[in-house]
Amino acid sequence: MPSHLQSDELVFFVNGKKVTEKNADPEVNLLSYLRKNLRLTGTKYACGGGGCGACTVMVSKYDPISKKIRHNAVTACLFPICSLHGAAVTTVEGIGSTRTRIHPVQERIAKGHGTQCGFCTPGMVMSLYALLRNHPEPSPEQLTEALGGNLCRCTGYRSILESSRTFCTESNCCQMKGTGKCCLDQEENQTSSSHQKNDICTQLYTKEEFQPLDPTQDLIFPPELLRMAEDPNKETLTFYGERITWISPVTLNELLELKVKYPKCPLVMGNTSVGLTIGAGCSLDQVKQILTDEVSKLPEEKTRTYQALLKHLKSLAGQQIRNMASLGGHVISRHGYSDLNPILAAGNATLNLVSKEGRRQIPLNEHFLAGLANADLKPEEILESVHIPHSEKWEFVAAFRQAQCQQNALADVNCGMRVLFKECTDTIAGLRLFYGGIGSTTVSAHKSCQQLLGRDWNTLILDEAFRLILDEISLPASAPGGMVEFKRTLIVSFFFKFYLEVLQGLKKIIKMVSIPNSHRYPDVSEKFLSALEEFPVTVSRGVQEFQRVDPNQPPHDPVGRPILHQSGIKHATGEAIFCDDLPVVDKELFLALVTSTRAHAKIISIDASEALELPGVVDVITAEDIPGANGTEDDKLLAVDEALCVGHIICAVVAESEVYAKRAVEKVKIIYQDQEPVILTIEDAIRHNSYLSSEKKLEQGNVEEAFENADQIIQGEMHVGGQEHFYMETQRVLVIPKAEDKELEIYVSTQDPSHVQKTVSSTLNIPINRITCHVKRVGGGFGGKVSKPAVYGAIAAVAANKTGRPIRLVLDRREDMLTKGGRHPLFAKYKVGFMNNGRIKAMDIKCYINGGCTLDDSELVIEYLILKLENAYKINNLRFLGRACKTNLASNTAFRGFGFPQGGLLMESCITAVAAKCGLPPEKIREKNMYKRVDKTIYKQAYNPDKLIRCWNECLDKSSYHTRKAKVENFNSKNYWKKKGIAIVPMKFSVGFGATSYHQAAALVHIYTDGSVLVTHGGSELGQGIHTKMLQIASRELKIPMSYMHFCETNTATVPNTIATAASIGADVNGKAVQNACQILLKRLEPIIKKNPEGTWEDWVEAAFEKRISLSATGYFRGYKANMDWEKGEGDPFPYYVEGAACSEVEIDCLTGAHKNIRTDIVMDASCSINPAIDIGQIEGSFIQGLGLYTIEELKYSPEGVLHSQGPDEYKIPTVTDVPEEFNVSLLTSSENPMAIYSSKGLGESGMFLGCSVFFAIGDAVTAARKERGLMEDFMLNSPATPERIRMACADRFTEMIPIDDAKTFKPWCIPIA
Repeated sequence: MPSHLQSDELVFFVNGKKVTEKNADPEVNLLSYLRKNLRLTGTKYACGGGGCGACTVMVSKYDPISKKIRHNAVTACLFPICSLHGAAVTTVEGIGSTRTRIHPVQERIAKGHGTQCGFCTPGMVMSLYALLRNHPEPSPEQLTEALGGNLCRCTGYRSILESSRTFCTESNCCQMKGTGKCCLDQEENQTSSSHQKNDICTQLYTKEEFQPLDPTQDLIFPPELLRMAEDPNKETLTFYGERITWISPVTLNELLELKVKYPKCPLVMGNTSVGLTIGAGCSLDQVKQILTDEVSKLPEEKTRTYQALLKHLKSLAGQQIRNMASLGGHVISRHGYSDLNPILAAGNATLNLVSKEGRRQIPLNEHFLAGLANADLKPEEILESVHIPHSEKWEFVAAFRQAQCQQNALADVNCGMRVLFKECTDTIAGLRLFYGGIGSTTVSAHKSCQQLLGRDWNTLILDEAFRLILDEISLPASAPGGMVEFKRTLIVSFFFKFYLEVLQGLKKIIKMVSIPNSHRYPDVSEKFLSALEEFPVTVSRGVQEFQRVDPNQPPHDPVGRPILHQSGIKHATGEAIFCDDLPVVDKELFLALVTSTRAHAKIISIDASEALELPGVVDVITAEDIPGANGTEDDKLLAVDEALCVGHIICAVVAESEVYAKRAVEKVKIIYQDQEPVILTIEDAIRHNSYLSSEKKLEQGNVEEAFENADQIIQGEMHVGGQEHFYMETQRVLVIPKAEDKELEIYVSTQDPSHVQKTVSSTLNIPINRITCHVKRVGGGFGGKVSKPAVYGAIAAVAANKTGRPIRLVLDRREDMLTKGGRHPLFAKYKVGFMNNGRIKAMDIKCYINGGCTLDDSELVIEYLILKLENAYKINNLRFLGRACKTNLASNTAFRGFGFPQGGLLMESCITAVAAKCGLPPEKIREKNMYKRVDKTIYKQAYNPDKLIRCWNECLDKSSYHTRKAKVENFNSKNYWKKKGIAIVPMKFSVGFGATSYHQAAALVHIYTDGSVLVTHGGSELGQGIHTKMLQIASRELKIPMSYMHFCETNTATVPNTIATAASIGADVNGKAVQNACQILLKRLEPIIKKNPEGTWEDWVEAAFEKRISLSATGYFRGYKANMDWEKGEGDPFPYYVEGAACSEVEIDCLTGAHKNIRTDIVMDASCSINPAIDIGQIEGSFIQGLGLYTIEELKYSPEGVLHSQGPDEYKIPTVTDVPEEFNVSLLTSSENPMAIYSSKGLGESGMFLGCSVFFAIGDAVTAARKERGLMEDFMLNSPATPERIRMACADRFTEMIPIDDAKTFKPWCIPIA
């Protein structure tokens, strides 16, 4: 329809203020409207697909039928503004601010240290706020459900959950029950002597200081909207957009007339009703509530279908999506991954349809799900409601699903199953089996079910049922989604679970009804019963221990205290400004990237003519527009002549808006000529001798002789997958050209502003001093914002230079993942020689990493991997070789841990393999080979293992490792289909860069005449609390409270030549510089203070100014000395080490591959922590990120080099349900580090590796399962230990049923690149 037609007025409220939009565009979503039209930037853009929760707001609507106001948390990025008529929207700004008062939710998350980078925090706040509006005293289960759709990459969730749990009526922690004591301090932990020490503190914040929740202070629902909802004379509303028209009918008849007029138009929302016949327009959350009510009122035998639906509704997407998605939309979409359609189909649901011609019913069966014309809706029909019948006494319904993680993840396979027996028998009278995740829609095993009718429900039917089902439900080897053998195994594993569940159900009925010959019903073995138990969803609890500050320390001295993050409150109120929150600049343009669709190809031509003709398009930027250097010879900013990977940036479109730019990208025509070879995997690269750099080698002792003298030798290979950074704030930059002297102001989200500055300088061929980079804060980096922002910043600068106008570039999640690269996948070959007692005599390891198409940081990563590979072990004869492979993938880059998480896992896997061969516990092999005394590392640097040994012993003690290991073994002896595992690993992590020049830092400190202090330094705030620590340091050095201090931003004009904030030394080196500046200033003030010792700080500052004493000082730190000679294979590359140990316990489901993280205990040497709250937060966050690397996160590539995992739907990171049920962190007490400021240590990266304790606990559980099944051959679990790998490793009768496809006969959907 023409856009010039007059739209109706769209009326809604935002934060209590009326919004009247006269030109509502149906293509605009609420997120865009809030940020761009209303300038409410607290609501964040992070994924654009509703999968992360960063854009969560609350939408409130009044229901005139129930007379109730419903408050729903929704993802604003998926919410069309045209659906807001008559609604009240509440954003994070609307519930509280520092200018008025902060809401208790905001206060508790901030003061509970539940915020680090802060980008996800507004979404967390709003999910929790919406929960409290509906349930002022929620249960822990409701809390977990509410936060299940919110992702956080920084905190590890524990602090968020703990602070949120203070609103709950019941708590996981018995402390809340009035005794004042906690079970975590008793029982097993009584053995730990450290609990009796007075220098231990466990309180990171004071709950008693929290303001109470007062619902009377919340915004009221606008009375005008109440009147609008009750108005009997509502009219149909029409909104005309540029390309789409939105019509909101008031009555069903109007809707049906529109459906006749526009039969192909999608129906966005239907009407609602209640009862067993559920309205198609009911949200999934409403469906959940309706079914919960029915289950509570009706006898159990009538609600089995409802219970099955409720089981899946709890984990289906996140709460925000369940609030928005309708039952009808879910049913009609017929997605292959639907969690509800298999259950509805199995439960004999029917669909009630309506049109102008009348009403009719169709069954929700295999024909409807297949989309057959005679079983589908007619174009003019709509789905009015879904009828779900009661189950019967002798009818059993069940649902199962398996996904990459427990919550907010699409199922790999799901199913709905129903069996009906002839009364008082176990003879099958009806059977319905439906599976999702197998094809493009839900599939039925109808023929198999028919053949099983009349059979008795006992073990005799199992093998035949398995064979029939596998024959009928075919899954081709090249099926989309991959994991073919795993999915086939789940098909039969789920049926076996169903078989057991029904047997148990039959037994319950028999007990209630006197049935002759009831002995004929087979019993379920006690060892099999655990197969029926679902892993519970719990709220994590734990204890955080750190050293109490000296009682003689002055109260105003904040060092060593758990100080709140400097921006914590602003994170929680949405007032913290990130790069893309900056207001639109006059004449600003938007930049969008055009990337290669081929992995290796010549670029024959670029035709932008069609794009340039589109409205709003200003220009297309190519390599020819670069006035200076186009990157380097091997790493171009914009591709010239050749594309080296899918995602290689070729050109960029400049337009008046983001919408125009994105549309134009699709119109840029590029003609390619494919090139050979296309190298994607490490093995391909080795075969083609394709490398990015020379081989790196370290060797000590006589390796060959040691192998000859060893009792046993093992050899093998290991693969470790890559990892996506998935920082919440995608790459973004704003470049503003000045009117004179070619000056540029660049606002960028980066860990290395000077690198951006230098790259832009060389690209535009202008001096560095004309370019100023500003970094206020970064929404997570993890290494992904070290080198890459310079690329995006330089391309944007070229566009600004050419157009003379400001340029904004904001990558969407797909672009970010496609173009940036991530952690390097690893392929390793190992050979280990050892004695029968477990003492390792020799190791020979070759490591290959997948570097992608250009060098980036790959050479450094392989160097660090080799240097850190020995971890905590002193092995006299070692040979480590490493190479970075060149492939046709996006270049991989720096990532938290910088090679150690991959190399450390490899070393620990070798240790575990030795333990298996020796028949000894892995912890004994670890202890036997660990450093015992001061010694030299493989690179000849002296190392003292005292703190390593302390961490190891304390972790054994605090975790009650040996007691719990015996309990694990006892559990495993009693359970066949569930197994527990426990593992403990030590860590020696080297901190810093391998070069002295990378350790230098500068700071600038101003004292103003009112006594206030402005601190500036060269570090970027990534969420690690560096600015908070710098203010703590300045406070101590100047001997004044932190309230005098302020930090504005990192700015290359203020502090030049900065070094990347990375390698865990940001606070170390910048802290030294701040300390130096403050000491200079204090020395200048000394004469003033001596002359007036009773004066105040303000008096001294004023007097100094009067005496013309400079109140500004530059501080400088020359850096730690570090060097490495690779020719000699020796050096002192690292200033110091961080030691730690972690013990984790898990439980796995051998039938599905799912696992539950039961408990983790971490002991870390932080020496004298500057801020225990921040340091513990860094440990927890990095541990959970490591847990993701080793157990959940999986990048998948097509055989053509296309990244399949391009967002939160396809790439899963840990959620709140992946946090260990019990999560304890202890910082080693009475420890010092003379190398660093105040004897502290940098902890930003080290905890990442400790996540592998979960990986090895899983391995321990898998090993127990394999042993029970008689599988004693050597076994190496590759990383990540996904449900697929766990399930297939627990080989059994079901895995043996699955045919293995000949790899030569098909093209796989994805390929392993490690």
